[in-house]
Amino acid sequence: MVNGSATRGWWLPRGVVALRGRIFEKVNGDRAVTLPDATHGPEVFERVYAHPAADGRSAGAGLSDLFWYWLAPGPEVHQEHLEPGERYEEVAATTRRVLAGGSAALTAAATGAVARALDGVPDSRIALVRLRDLVMPAWAEFAYELVFREPCPAHARDLITAHAGDVIDALKCTGLRHPRRRAKLTAYLRERVAAGDVPHELPASLSLPEQVHYLQGTFFNTAVVQLSEATAHVLLALARHPGVQERLRADPGDDRYLTRVLDETMRLYPLFGIAHRITSGEIPLDAETVLPAGTVVCFSYPDYHATGYDRPEVFDPDRWETLSVRDAHHIPFGVAANRPCPAWRLSPLVLRAAVREVLRRYRLDSTASHTRSNPHRAPCLLIPLGLTPGPRLALLRRFVRLRDAVEDVTRGVRQLVLGTVMVLHARHLRLATRYFEEHPPAGRCPVPHPEGKGR
Repeated sequence: MVNGSATRGWWLPRGVVALRGRIFEKVNGDRAVTLPDATHGPEVFERVYAHPAADGRSAGAGLSDLFWYWLAPGPEVHQEHLEPGERYEEVAATTRRVLAGGSAALTAAATGAVARALDGVPDSRIALVRLRDLVMPAWAEFAYELVFREPCPAHARDLITAHAGDVIDALKCTGLRHPRRRAKLTAYLRERVAAGDVPHELPASLSLPEQVHYLQGTFFNTAVVQLSEATAHVLLALARHPGVQERLRADPGDDRYLTRVLDETMRLYPLFGIAHRITSGEIPLDAETVLPAGTVVCFSYPDYHATGYDRPEVFDPDRWETLSVRDAHHIPFGVAANRPCPAWRLSPLVLRAAVREVLRRYRLDSTASHTRSNPHRAPCLLIPLGLTPGPRLALLRRFVRLRDAVEDVTRGVRQLVLGTVMVLHARHLRLATRYFEEHPPAGRCPVPHPEGKGR
């Protein structure tokens, strides 16, 4: 879940952390089940996740009001929040067409975008950066080029970056959402779509405003955010494991080892904490328990990814020398039977390109903590190759460690306060609930909200 990484400041009162967790869990209501748990292990997780009746996406889940609030504008046409049916199939097919491309062209586009972002970093001294902030403009350019098939102008890149940054900060409860900031990108995209500047056939079942919101949510929110988060995770893991980093640098063409690094990063730090589905029919949980229709099932990726491994808490890419991704408990892009990520092919390809470009220029070093939700945006030292850092490196490493510890405390309190404010505001607006009261899912009776009509 987006609030899943409790801050680890040793002097932060544990009661504050626990209270924040209870506030977010309350959103699920009484009809939610989280898998795997102490009784139902990874096999049950897999079976229920792949069950045909685990197909509802937004209607009837208390979490939907909160996620729609975070993802606005246009969450009702966001690909991941559309209910199953013809509209979803049309939107998903469009996304696959936009993401399609040759490996060489995609690799070159990603390499070029990351290179341009790195060109703004000093190459004659050690630079302290936040990795997520560093790469987000690169992925904004990359996503723009996928959609418009032309180089990304600086103005558009800045609009996309501001929008995506605002969404992820709100999701992590490190900042409130800013609708006006997001609306600037909406206005830009509306002008471009109305002018016929998008060289792809957009879903005909969507109105022009809906087409704009579809592009904004799928490509300039989710794609940019997830690629930025994934890049920050793998680079921070390399910064904290210099042996792995040097092995990659020694043989930059070794795709197999780099793939193992990516697999291990996505196992230990999955981009999704919780994926929720709403059951449209009964699903047997065990010999004595049946989940009724309308149950909100929360699938915990971190808990699932921690099962079936020796020392699951340890970052160890070499474990994948003998493990098969297909046989292990490893679903960084979801399960094939239930809406897998449409970028399952593209993401590893372009992430490998990004990592290679960074390692070609810098040695990475960080003493910051590394947690799944990555709320500190991955502080890291970039040391230009060929530069002898001297005693300044030790001072900078101590500074990063101290600042991270201090920020951990203040951030935990901020997340508690801002998260509570946004939960209450989302419950008041009831964006998903109101939408499905007016637009019941086709072929299904409206599923009652877990807490009645809400507030």
